[in-house]
Amino acid sequence: MNTRKEVIKGVIVLALILSLSPSLFAGNKKIMAVQAAKVIAERALVESVYGLKLRATESVVDMVAASFKGSTESKTSSMIRDVRYEEVNYDEENDIAQVTATVSLPSIENIDGNVLDLKNKVFRRVGFATSTPEMAGQLKALRAAEMDAYMRLIKRIVGFKLESETTVKNFILTSDVVKTKVLATLCLAELVKYDWDEVGDASVIMSINVKDASEILGVNIVGTDEFIVVEGLGALKDDFKLVEKQ
Repeated sequence: MNTRKEVIKGVIVLALILSLSPSLFAGNKKIMAVQAAKVIAERALVESVYGLKLRATESVVDMVAASFKGSTESKTSSMIRDVRYEEVNYDEENDIAQVTATVSLPSIENIDGNVLDLKNKVFRRVGFATSTPEMAGQLKALRAAEMDAYMRLIKRIVGFKLESETTVKNFILTSDVVKTKVLATLCLAELVKYDWDEVGDASVIMSINVKDASEILGVNIVGTDEFIVVEGLGALKDDFKLVEKQ
């Protein structure tokens, strides 16, 4: 009889546990996603404030889009302090965390070793992360769009090298190759807007305040506009690879 009572008691306790909120079983999924988003936002702040080194190439052969090849690599490394988090959101259904981080510093030594007077300017960047690999596609597209925007800012401000070779035989174009190369450092870029379209491709708007950047860097940035603004794009899928597999 006692054994039966213990079994019944155990069943009742189990039923009570199962009736509780599903969040009881969430474990560390949300915590890890939020913490990962914080690290991504911190990286973005370092890239904006201290800067990043970027190497990029683009090439087109015979004016065919399928021949286009673009490669962008970046690297940054620096100490950062006093980072604050203005906003932390977690989408439980899609397992995506969003964190907005800010930092305001009087001065720093940037990636080129130059001491910059930031005048306590507030920098703000957002970071996304997920603990579910299947949900990371759009977040990767967003990072690709950021890299594209960095490159386009450098092309506008620093410039780039273009190489072109064209061959014509008997009045027929037989070969046409265009290449661009970028190798430079960039800092003080600000993220203005980010978005995804209906298929998951990402876009970002980045800008640099010409006046502020000129004063902080101590150099005149070429351009008459108050802001240098570019759009960066990132794709969710590689359409050309999908065609090759078919």
